[in-house]
Amino acid sequence: MATKSGLSLFWRTFVLLTLLLLGSVLAWTQILNELEAEPRAIQTARQIASLVNMSRAAVMHSDGITKVSLFKTMKDQESVVIKPREPNDVVQALKPDETNRYIENELKQRLGSNTPVAERVNGESGLWIGFDINKDKFWLQTDLSRFDQPRAKTWLVWLTTAVALSLLGAAWIAGLINRPLKDLSFAAKRVREGDFEASRLDESVSTSEIRAVNIGFNRMTQKLAKIEEERAVMLAGISHDLRTPLARLRLETELSVTDETARENMANDIAQLDAIISKFLDYARPGQIKFSPVALNPLLEQCLATLRHRPELDLKVTIEPDLMVQADAVELQRVFTNLIENAARYGKSSGTGKALVEVTAHRMDTTVLLRVRDHGPGVPEDQLAQLTTPFFRGETARTAANSTGLGLAIVQKIISRMDGTLELKNASGGGLSVNIRLKLAKVS
Repeated sequence: MATKSGLSLFWRTFVLLTLLLLGSVLAWTQILNELEAEPRAIQTARQIASLVNMSRAAVMHSDGITKVSLFKTMKDQESVVIKPREPNDVVQALKPDETNRYIENELKQRLGSNTPVAERVNGESGLWIGFDINKDKFWLQTDLSRFDQPRAKTWLVWLTTAVALSLLGAAWIAGLINRPLKDLSFAAKRVREGDFEASRLDESVSTSEIRAVNIGFNRMTQKLAKIEEERAVMLAGISHDLRTPLARLRLETELSVTDETARENMANDIAQLDAIISKFLDYARPGQIKFSPVALNPLLEQCLATLRHRPELDLKVTIEPDLMVQADAVELQRVFTNLIENAARYGKSSGTGKALVEVTAHRMDTTVLLRVRDHGPGVPEDQLAQLTTPFFRGETARTAANSTGLGLAIVQKIISRMDGTLELKNASGGGLSVNIRLKLAKVS
C-alpha cells in the first residue's frame, strides 16, 4: 500500500501559526498606520501654517531691496519660494487622499477658510499655499516631503522585528505541540518492534491531557509486555510438551514396528507434526530484530547448504558481489528458507517433476531487490493477495498434509519488521515471483 505523503504535523502547525501571526502583524500595522495618519497630517499642516505666517510677517516688514535678498535666502536655504499670485494662474488642487484632506482642512482652519492650497501652479509641482498682504496676493511654494517624518525606515525595522519574532514564536509553539506526539509515535514504533522497556513515556508532564495519554499508553504497554511474557512461556511449554512425546513416539516406532514401510510412514508423519509445530512457533515468536550489515552471498550459501542435496530442487543463484543489506541475519535466513521450501513444494514443473528456483539480488539505488522465483504453475490472480494471510492455503496446498498456510505469512511478518516490502506476482514466463526490497547497508 502506497504511503500518503504530505506535511508533517510540525510543519503544518508552523505554517498555520505563521499565517495567523503574519496576518495579525499586517492588520495591526495597517491599524496603527491609519491611527497615525491624522495626527501626522495635522502636525505637518501646523508646520506649514507657521512657515506661511512667518513668511508673511517677513515680507510685510521688509523694504523692496530687503525683500529680494529675503526671497533669495528663503529659496536657497529653506527651499521656499515666494511668488506673486495672479488671477490667470492655472491651479491644480491637491489629490483627494486622506492625508491631503487633513492637511488642507488644518491649513484653512489656521490661515483662513479662503486660503488656496494646490499641488501644481502653472505647471510647477510642489505644495502651493496662497496668502494676502493688504491688497497683494502671493504664493508660497515648498516641497511637502520636507515636512514628512522619517517613518518608512522605522516602520520597516519594526515590521521586520515583529515578523521575525512571530516566526520564532510559531516554531516554538509548533515544536511544543508536536513534541508529545513525536514521543508517542516513537514509543508506538518501539512497541511494534517488541521493545517495551524503551517505549515508556513521561508521566510527569505539566499538560493534563498529555499526561493522561502518557499514563494510559504506559499502562497499555505494561499489559502488552505481560501478555508477551506469558505467551513466550506458553510457547516454550508447548514446544517442550509436544516435542517430548513426539520424540518418544519416534523412538518407540523405530524399535517396535517391524514393518519397514509402516515404520517409515509413521516416522514421516511424526516429522511432519514436528515441522508444523516449528511453523507455528516461528509465526508466534516475538523475537527482537537486530539490524546490522548482512552480506548476502555467504548468508545464502549457508542457507542453501542443507537444500542443495534435495533431488527435486534445482537452484540457480545470481547475486551481485559484495552486496550487503541492513537486516537481521537470522531472520533473513529464515525468510530464504521459507521461500525456497515453498517454491520447492509448489513450483515443480509438470514435465520434469523438479522445481527450478532462481534466486537473484541486485542493487536499486538505496535498496536491494531480492527475488525468489519458481517455474511452476503459478497462483490464480484472485488468490495472490491472500497468500500472506495466516492459515490461507491455495488450491495446490490444500492437499499437502504438512502445509500450515504460515510460510508466506512468516515471511511477510519478518520483512515488515525489517522495514522492507514484499510483493507477490506471477512471472511472465510462468511460476510465482516473490520480490523483496530491503535497505542497502552503508558500510564505512
